[in-house]
Amino acid sequence: MGIRNSAKAVIVQDDKLLAIKKQDKDGYYFLLPGGGQEHGENLHQTLQRECIEGINVDIEIADLIFIREYIGKNHEHFEFDSEVHQTEYMFLCKIKEENKEIGNGIVPDDGQIGVEWLPLSEFLNYRLYPQTVRKYIIDYIAGKDLPVYLGDIN
Repeated sequence: MGIRNSAKAVIVQDDKLLAIKKQDKDGYYFLLPGGGQEHGENLHQTLQRECIEGINVDIEIADLIFIREYIGKNHEHFEFDSEVHQTEYMFLCKIKEENKEIGNGIVPDDGQIGVEWLPLSEFLNYRLYPQTVRKYIIDYIAGKDLPVYLGDIN
């Protein structure tokens, strides 16, 4: 199995982060909007498509703020993710003004049950994956100088 590229949107508005909501045996969890790059797409095209499919919004893409790798065999979900190696490119994004119907898009993620705004003041209390990125996002919004490449984290 090869390395999969994925583009993710970090959308912060009114001190809240937009996230995809899912549920498993342990309760609710959240993911950044976005998804896998298809052959022939650049990362911006991937992110535009994935945001329309997943959260029903057209976005403006700004800076690349983080790159993280996920090598499944090194993390807590290794039982079912041991073959996964994914590189995620996280871009700061804004929702274009004309969008009014934020919610599940035309092709939501498997198991997606909704879209939610998570308050940054309570951000660390949410099970958002990758979990380590929660602190990086908070620090980025606060204006701290951070590395772009975060390594193999979850």
